[in-house]
Amino acid sequence: MPIRNIAIIAHVDHGKTTLVDQMFRQAGVFRDNQQVQERVLDSNPLERERGITILAKNTAVYWNEVKINIVDTPGHADFGGEVERILRMVDGVVLLVDAAEGPMPQTRFVTRKALELELLSLVVINKIDRADARPAEVHDEVLELFMDLEATERQLDSPFLYAAGRDGWAGDTPELSEGDLRPLFDGIVSHFPEPEVDPTGPFQMLVSTLDHSSYLGRIAIGRIERGQVCVGQRVALLDFGSPGMVDDVTEAEEARVVKLYTFSGLERIEVEE
Repeated sequence: MPIRNIAIIAHVDHGKTTLVDQMFRQAGVFRDNQQVQERVLDSNPLERERGITILAKNTAVYWNEVKINIVDTPGHADFGGEVERILRMVDGVVLLVDAAEGPMPQTRFVTRKALELELLSLVVINKIDRADARPAEVHDEVLELFMDLEATERQLDSPFLYAAGRDGWAGDTPELSEGDLRPLFDGIVSHFPEPEVDPTGPFQMLVSTLDHSSYLGRIAIGRIERGQVCVGQRVALLDFGSPGMVDDVTEAEEARVVKLYTFSGLERIEVEE
């Protein structure tokens, strides 16, 4: 099945988590009669209390037989390290910008990181239904930001969409006032590349997040860069991010894969390989 790996990045309160909620609904993650709380990705108690995303969330939806892996990233400057780490897992970013506020300080920070990693962007000017929305000016401000950050010609050629994430619609013109998120899904599939992975080489995975289970032990969440992995396989754990980093595989810690999961909607689905 074709795959797209994307992150949604923005300044705090520009509507990332709300937009992803609507993507879930329209991609069929929830049943028609299912009661779903708002901000379903903000599962951490502190996130619910503060109304912001703190921890990166890994999810997936399916659109026209394409699996779209989505990471909803923190939008607050205090959690910039989480954003930078997660961007290394994806092949493109959906950059969300408020139609009234325009690019803000955290917008600049996350955009710089994405451009430095040579990622492509799809820009969504959100909250277009606000009375004080100024989409044409914000469009130009985003382009100015890209130029100021020395984006490449290909990055400057990013498509723009206009959306009301709360109401669940998007389009290629700010004059729209209804619809659905089909233009956003189609834009993600058409604009971003499929990940390049050599399935025949030795297994290699870039770990971006560590979790823990009292039953399973350590849980590594990341992106497969090469090869394949199956339950029972022995792997070497290499830490390339610490002082005195490992440069000899004989120094690596060994472990055995006891469970494998893939993301589907908000759930982790167990698989054998």
